[in-house]
Amino acid sequence: MIDLKKLFVYLKNYKKECVLGPAFKLLEALFELFVPLVMASVIDRGINNADNMHIWKMIGVMILLGVIGLVCSITAQYFCAVAAVGFSGKIRSVLFKHIQSLDFKTADKIGTSTLITRITSDLNQLQNGVNLVLRLFLRSPFIVFGAAIMAFTVDVKASLIFLATIPLLSVIVFAVILGGAPVYKKVQSALDNILKITRENLTGARVIRAFGAEGAEIERFNRGNSTLKSKQLFAGRITALMNPLTYVVVNLSVVYILYSGAIRVNTGNLTQGEVVALVNYMSQILIELVKLANLIITVTKAVACGNRIADVLAIEGGMETAHSTDTVTSAVEFKNVSLSYNENGEKSLDNISFAVTEGMSVGVIGVTGSGKSSLVNLIPRFYDVTEGEVFVMGKNVKSYPVKALRKLIAIVPQKAQLFKGTIRSNVTFGKRDATDEEINRAIAIAQAEDVVLAKGGLDGEVAQMGRNLSGGQRQRLTIARAILTGAKILVLDDSASALDYKTDFSLRRAISKIEGVTTFIVSQRASSVMNCDMIITLEDGTVAGIGTHKELLEKCEVYSEIYYSQYERSGDNE
Repeated sequence: MIDLKKLFVYLKNYKKECVLGPAFKLLEALFELFVPLVMASVIDRGINNADNMHIWKMIGVMILLGVIGLVCSITAQYFCAVAAVGFSGKIRSVLFKHIQSLDFKTADKIGTSTLITRITSDLNQLQNGVNLVLRLFLRSPFIVFGAAIMAFTVDVKASLIFLATIPLLSVIVFAVILGGAPVYKKVQSALDNILKITRENLTGARVIRAFGAEGAEIERFNRGNSTLKSKQLFAGRITALMNPLTYVVVNLSVVYILYSGAIRVNTGNLTQGEVVALVNYMSQILIELVKLANLIITVTKAVACGNRIADVLAIEGGMETAHSTDTVTSAVEFKNVSLSYNENGEKSLDNISFAVTEGMSVGVIGVTGSGKSSLVNLIPRFYDVTEGEVFVMGKNVKSYPVKALRKLIAIVPQKAQLFKGTIRSNVTFGKRDATDEEINRAIAIAQAEDVVLAKGGLDGEVAQMGRNLSGGQRQRLTIARAILTGAKILVLDDSASALDYKTDFSLRRAISKIEGVTTFIVSQRASSVMNCDMIITLEDGTVAGIGTHKELLEKCEVYSEIYYSQYERSGDNE
């Protein structure tokens, strides 16, 4: 974990606001400290001497102090808000950029729900903490100690109670801080779990309803919610001790001031106005300590959340660059490649080797869980190999800058991902400067012309996640997006699963006519890969056979089983 202090470098552009905000708060506090003295003067000189002129004069002074204090307070609030919001905005940008730089293995390990919590709830807590610190961190202690000093200017003997009260209150405050910080970290972890459950239920609503698992999911959510509730209650009980303990201490001090002050007023050693001033100063201390208590609770949460954000920023999940002296002539080559998603875990791919020349079409087939997606995800370097080497266009993928490597490759994932906007904005996602002619060509190859016509043209609306389109329509638009980039390597990761056989055939035939493009087609359909120049058949993460359709039917039992089971079932003789 990196030091939380390193987050505050993002305040460097708000140095002026960080100085002016607290400075105006101190000015407000300074004027507030004079109010009890003015009130004492009203009582001792105005009321006792029936001097109405003096009373009205002091009332005017108090109004003036109030107006000046209000102006200072509003000004301070403005500068503090600008600094806090700007600070959180900068961290949010840096955090989002850092998350984007994480490799898939690291992002999978952290978890999507955790990352969402960090960039939303945790960051908001940190923003609130910074805002309150700038406003109250100097003001509250200034009022507390300033009130004690001003009390001594009124009467030294009566003010000795302040010397006992302030240290006792400090002990209470710091005890709550030490007790609350670790508890709030556990609360945020429980919130992560709730977010994960909620996200899974929202994204998997159809599956849950299809299997009638609503009751089980509700029970699962309730368990997580109960855990979060119990942790929040425990944290609340610790912080709830702050107010009653401070109220008891301060009010006992007020009772002592009134008792001892009454005796000294009778003996003539203290005036009534001075007693009222002392009580007011003690009340000011009470009010500020309540504010300080809220500040500490918020800061405790903010520190816990800030540490969680710092933990994510400390993760070095970017791809390492390695320089290999080996060169190959193939468009894509795997040399003794193995992959394990977890350290010391079971291998998803084991000792895979093959070479693909430029312009070839390659089919990757196997049963579910055989490692098809794992294999093609190594080409754009979504994951790093555990053992062996992967070469693209003659160079080790680790020797490429990540952006340069991925410009060579266009991949269509299993799950079609569209964004809210238009057909144009989605198809040109990888090439924003594409002309209408280029877009229409890519759409034609992807067999998506009817989708464009149905939506009224390229500027037809696409809902978030493409919810206003069918599964097949979404897949064809994502394929068009990949084709438009003009990448030298095209990877279709089971991206035609929602297409009918006729559309699938037309799509593959159109793609095969694109010159100079090496194509990987991942599928569980034998018909989707049978016309490829090379077919890689996987079984439990190992290569069961490599060759053409005819060769594999004769020599590879795994491939022939997949092929004949599908044709026996469907009668498709394509």
